[in-house]
Amino acid sequence: QVHLVDSGGGLVQAGDSLRLSCAASGRTDSSNAMGWFRQAPGKEREFVAAISRSGGGTYYANSVKGRFTISRDNAENTVYLQMNSLQPGDTAVYYCAATIVDSWPLIQLQRYYDYWGRGTQVTVSS
Repeated sequence: QVHLVDSGGGLVQAGDSLRLSCAASGRTDSSNAMGWFRQAPGKEREFVAAISRSGGGTYYANSVKGRFTISRDNAENTVYLQMNSLQPGDTAVYYCAATIVDSWPLIQLQRYYDYWGRGTQVTVSS
């Protein structure tokens, strides 16, 4: 079992930055790749970014490429999502999740993620 706690959301203005964190506990060895997903009101949850077990592979949705950066600190069992140049379209609840899948393209698919955080709200005003 892996327990995930995501945090760091908030209300910001367009152009601002936020850093989300996902702290893992339980079976927290580095055997899990990690991902971030988001769900906006009235929309389905979508892939945002993912990082491989070692941290050597990172993957992004086209909508956030160049603005968001995913990273991990395996010693601290924490994954981060640095979000820059935020736009109102980024408003959503953001979820971190853990998977044993470690490469593209499967790492972008929600059905391969076994553990999920409860989500953190990000609101970007114009």
